[in-house]
Amino acid sequence: MPLLFEEIDSQDSPLGEISLRKRRMPAFGDRDIYEVKLGDEFLMSSMFVDAEEALSTLGLAATEGEALSVVVGGLGLGYTAVAALKDPRISELLVVDALDTVIGWHKDELVPLGKILNADARNRYVLGSFFDLATDPRSSFDPDNTDRKFDAILLDIDHSPTEFLNAANASFYTTENLAQMADQLKPKGVFAMWSQNLPEANFEALLKTVFGSVASHVVSFYNPFQNNESTNSVYVCVKAE
Repeated sequence: MPLLFEEIDSQDSPLGEISLRKRRMPAFGDRDIYEVKLGDEFLMSSMFVDAEEALSTLGLAATEGEALSVVVGGLGLGYTAVAALKDPRISELLVVDALDTVIGWHKDELVPLGKILNADARNRYVLGSFFDLATDPRSSFDPDNTDRKFDAILLDIDHSPTEFLNAANASFYTTENLAQMADQLKPKGVFAMWSQNLPEANFEALLKTVFGSVASHVVSFYNPFQNNESTNSVYVCVKAE
């Protein structure tokens, strides 16, 4: 009989103690639920992944061309990255994460999707702060090519544009810093971002100061704890030509 709860790993990180756990919940049947905690806060879970996958499918659906170079900001448990790699147009996927512990869990295949990511030659892990690499004009998401431009950037780090994993991340959500990130996109390149909340009008207005078009998508999924639908959202923005 599988264990109902198991702590797989726990390590110190620059943000505090980070731990990887696995549990079984009757509401989810025989499926193992993987969770990551940062201190006492739940950082990520495989309980509900529909919106994380939709971040890739919606963002890439708005992306034109072939042989796409794509950045995923925030590795998490790998769902956004694996969903992106299902698009045959992707030639290279750079997955940026600030925590080497999280990257290590995937490289060591302590999480289920690590095996898929490691087996795909298009995938490359980049250790670094997404926000620093996005807003420093001397940096790039590709450490080997600081002049590189990307077809799409898919971001899933903060809980929402107004609820931050780290208080320092708040400075990213300005016209200046979003525009600095957009400089790493090709013309008509796409920036897409996940949020746990419904679309926020103020953030949509901010995005429109940088991007040529902005669309918000509500992603619904069944929540067995509430016995009804829950919602997240995905913002999809296209850079002007």
